[in-house]
Amino acid sequence: MSTSRVNSTPVLISAAELRERREAGRLVLVDVRWALGGPNGRDAYLAGHIPGAVFADLETELAVPVEPGSPEEAAGGRHPLPSPERFEDAARGWGIDDGDAVVVYDATSGQAAARAWWMLRDAGIDDVRILDGGLAAWTGAGGPLEAGPSSPAPGNVTLRSGVMPTIDADGAGAFDGVLLDARAGERFRGEVEPVDPRAGHIPGAVNAPTAGNLADDGSFLPSDALRRRFESLGVGPGRPVAVYCGSGVTAAHDIAALAIAGFDAALYPGSFSQWSRDPERPVAVGEDA
Repeated sequence: MSTSRVNSTPVLISAAELRERREAGRLVLVDVRWALGGPNGRDAYLAGHIPGAVFADLETELAVPVEPGSPEEAAGGRHPLPSPERFEDAARGWGIDDGDAVVVYDATSGQAAARAWWMLRDAGIDDVRILDGGLAAWTGAGGPLEAGPSSPAPGNVTLRSGVMPTIDADGAGAFDGVLLDARAGERFRGEVEPVDPRAGHIPGAVNAPTAGNLADDGSFLPSDALRRRFESLGVGPGRPVAVYCGSGVTAAHDIAALAIAGFDAALYPGSFSQWSRDPERPVAVGEDA
């Protein structure tokens, strides 16, 4: 596991470390299986999850549901962040108490779990880890699974917001630093766009697909490799960094990778889904920023 830290707290936890911590005492496990246009994460959770884990619904608990084409979608993108009060209700439903340590995981190498990691960190929970390599790392290390739901007692956690930096659309358009686009290259270049109304990227952005954060086994690259990756994209000490993606979900994966590498970064929550719905905002295509 990388020893890099954000505010003195590790970002990742290995499957072996997770087993030890579960045996040592209380730990809240949150299953965040989700994929854009993919199978229902709750069904996969019910079929088999790490014992004691509770399911977090990304669409309804880690975002505010919006109707496609609605004014709400235009204003905040496809996955707007919930209010602190709404998120606190969700976290209490997962059984989180004040002072608890939390581990989040998924089956997509952290692509969805990083959203929960970012939101819980933003809400003031210091000890939140992403299971490195996700569910495959757990089962690959011989970890057991259990089927069916988990119904923890309601927690008493008190959350806030604003711990992690963010920017809005105006900030993204005038960003004086490195603005990273976490989407796949073909979406960044504007060759395809499966969900948003215009194809391309925010002018001035640099492409940093989340797949580039990962080793072949789906775990995060070591901190020195991640540092080299982001430095090659223009990131460096003292230079502001912000990240966006399609709707603010997988951008958190880049932010986690940057944290492992030792860099702080802001999130643009509305991301390209908000930007592209405003006809007054320009969109660039091709490789050029």
